[in-house]
Amino acid sequence: MSVIIHQNLSTSISSSTSTFLGHNNLKSIKCSNVSIPGRISGVIKCVATPSAEKTAYKTKVSRNENMGKLQAGYLFPEIARRRAAHMLKYPDAQVISLGIGDTTEPIPEVITSAMAKRSYALSTVEGYTGYGAEQGEKQLRAAIAKTYYENLGIEEDDIFVSDGAKSDISRLQVLFGSKVTMAVQDPSYPAYVDSSVILGQTGQFQKDVEKYGNIEYMKCTPENGFFPDLSAIRRTDIIFFCSPNNPTGYAASREQLTRLVEFAKENGSIIVFDSAYALYISDDNPRSIFEIPGAKEVSMEVSSFSKYAGFTGVRLGWTAIPKELLYSDGFPVAKDFNRIVCTCFNGASNIAQAGGLACVSPEGIKAMHEVVGFYKENTDIIVETFNSLGFKVYGGKNAPYVWIYFPGQSSWDVFSEILEKTHVVTTPGSGFGPGGEGFIRVSAFGHRENVLEACRRFKQLYK
Repeated sequence: MSVIIHQNLSTSISSSTSTFLGHNNLKSIKCSNVSIPGRISGVIKCVATPSAEKTAYKTKVSRNENMGKLQAGYLFPEIARRRAAHMLKYPDAQVISLGIGDTTEPIPEVITSAMAKRSYALSTVEGYTGYGAEQGEKQLRAAIAKTYYENLGIEEDDIFVSDGAKSDISRLQVLFGSKVTMAVQDPSYPAYVDSSVILGQTGQFQKDVEKYGNIEYMKCTPENGFFPDLSAIRRTDIIFFCSPNNPTGYAASREQLTRLVEFAKENGSIIVFDSAYALYISDDNPRSIFEIPGAKEVSMEVSSFSKYAGFTGVRLGWTAIPKELLYSDGFPVAKDFNRIVCTCFNGASNIAQAGGLACVSPEGIKAMHEVVGFYKENTDIIVETFNSLGFKVYGGKNAPYVWIYFPGQSSWDVFSEILEKTHVVTTPGSGFGPGGEGFIRVSAFGHRENVLEACRRFKQLYK
């Protein structure tokens, strides 16, 4: 703005400075009640100058260059972001989430009552406990070994109780270090690859093939029964293998896992076997890698109560590392993992561990099977829906996931179309690796009425 001050003004200042400066209507500014001695000619300009831009302070610490290799965001937060954006666009829509594999049904009371009892005990002198053993409470470790590994040669001190399989995957990557090579099923749970990238085990992302360098992607397709052709796989130090597989829902047979163990032995590799969905297996396929002869010499196993008891928020899992598993110099792998756990972890919550102990009681096992049975019924509804619409549908029998093929289409495009037209959240298959392109994963974790409503919308969209 500019204010012109004329000659020979002759009154005294009576207006307050704050009143003058606080006025927003420039047209009402008057030059009355102003006395300026002497003669002034010309124009005085009041110029608003922008405040100097602040330059952010920067440390001298370089960014971990491996973080820069990661592509976009981690899959499931990205889905949550798109879901949130959709809800802003359609605030009145009933959005149904069958995407992220998060449980929805209440934790059985036999389990929550045990956690409540332990929680209340902490308010008493007799019941209070502070730090516990980093490896987990002795009673729970023994119960897990007996419940899931009886007659398989896995003992109490082979079990490391944790805050979930996902956390253990990252701790195992710290254990392995940056110099190992790794193989993953393609498609597979994205935490395996992303943690490998962060630890510096991989090369750069190759956009033309949608893969990271120095990772062996073991393609699992309908054509090979979702089990890789091991004769075409190069040797790696570590093999991540999930059965039943997330996202395809396929469980490897005994014969297939026998071949995998033999392959690892021939190559001197270590299998990290993810059995987080083992309780969903309804046929005679192995629930543990340790059912396979010789597996203890080349394998470890991670698992979790998340999808059995609804512990996705409670957080409780375990890793089993046999004493027979040795490095090339003969040093026990379990001893190094114990050191990692003692350094990086203070042990799972004592309240969560009380819940875990209830999970593996006879009543808890029965209750978990009922919860799993409920989700498997949801799976049947989803499978029947897409079969009736003429899609090629895979998985669903031994896992809470249904893997649906959309030939010639981008997974993210199908995801977006379904969300836009039905307000149902799914998961794009390409988020699990290049082998998932053209597929959509539909999760059976949902309230029954929501699953039925989502399937009604699917039929309306694709009829």
